[in-house]
Amino acid sequence: MFLKYYKLHLIRHGLTQGNLDGRYIGSGTDLPLCAEGRAQLEELKAKFQYPDVPLVFCSPMLRAQQTAEVLFPNAKLTILQDLREMNFGKFENRPITELVKDPEFASRTNPDGAEDRKAFYDRTNVMLMKLFEYQLRTHTEEAACITHGGVIMNMMANHVLPQHKPEEWMTDPGCGYSLRLDAEMLMRD
Repeated sequence: MFLKYYKLHLIRHGLTQGNLDGRYIGSGTDLPLCAEGRAQLEELKAKFQYPDVPLVFCSPMLRAQQTAEVLFPNAKLTILQDLREMNFGKFENRPITELVKDPEFASRTNPDGAEDRKAFYDRTNVMLMKLFEYQLRTHTEEAACITHGGVIMNMMANHVLPQHKPEEWMTDPGCGYSLRLDAEMLMRD
């Protein structure tokens, strides 16, 4: 029996000035790629062969869309709201060096204005299977997904073997993971 496999490449967006400055950047801060981020993506694209995919699922954040334009200029871009990073509320866009001294940040409670952690977990937890289901329905054998570190960590920690803690799935900007799935595996989740 021949099994048809579907591939999905999860890729973290390129660098922003906020990343370079060590700021806590979520979906409450819509930063573009910085010059260094664009240059790094071009360098990665020249050094490594990114797959030639017809479809890119993408976070609505500017940095993700610009990453998709650099890495996959000929692919159809499908923006999905649920691929956005968590909104960090009052911690948004603050220096991490400052936040680590804040007892509220260390307590891991939801700060004012932030997306609820469980809501973020639930939202991103189902996205990997939704992307693969779409690929199966439309017979799209290979696609990419440009999103954020937190989204990728949650997807990988909840659906990929071998299992690891979410933080162990962190990836560098412009890098990520290639996943393969067949219909039988999807049915078993």
